[in-house]
Amino acid sequence: MMENLPVYHGPIGKEEGERRLGQDGRDGCYLVRDSDSVQGVYCLCVLYNGFVYTYRIHKDDAGSWAAETTPGVQKRYFRQIKNLIAAFQKPGQGIAMPLLYPVTAQTRAQTHTEAQTPGNSLSLTHSSQNAYLQQPPRNSAKGHKNRNKTEFQQALG
Repeated sequence: MMENLPVYHGPIGKEEGERRLGQDGRDGCYLVRDSDSVQGVYCLCVLYNGFVYTYRIHKDDAGSWAAETTPGVQKRYFRQIKNLIAAFQKPGQGIAMPLLYPVTAQTRAQTHTEAQTPGNSLSLTHSSQNAYLQQPPRNSAKGHKNRNKTEFQQALG
């Protein structure tokens, strides 16, 4: 089943697929996503020389998987999607370049979760306090300085 495939990203669309591969940036990084245009068809996307090459993958009536590769290259059928991906990790398969670096959906999910941690909001607060400290004093009166210090201690609080 496609959902069990680590490189399967679901219905993310062409642009998002290209963005995710661009984030990895290595020639040969790849992922699988749903086709935008054809229901039940998937796209195998691989990055090569800054371009994303997309190959449709579909399951035939007999339940075998095949990829639409370069015309003239013998179409191969696989019982399981992971076998198709393993075959395309070797050179000379009729795609832009072999599949080298899987961009997994799970890695993205973990990265996304880390971005949401409270640690980041603390550092944002911290940087605004630094900005506050760097402001030149508007008034050199002693009472004003002390008031600033008190406000700062309360902010740290």
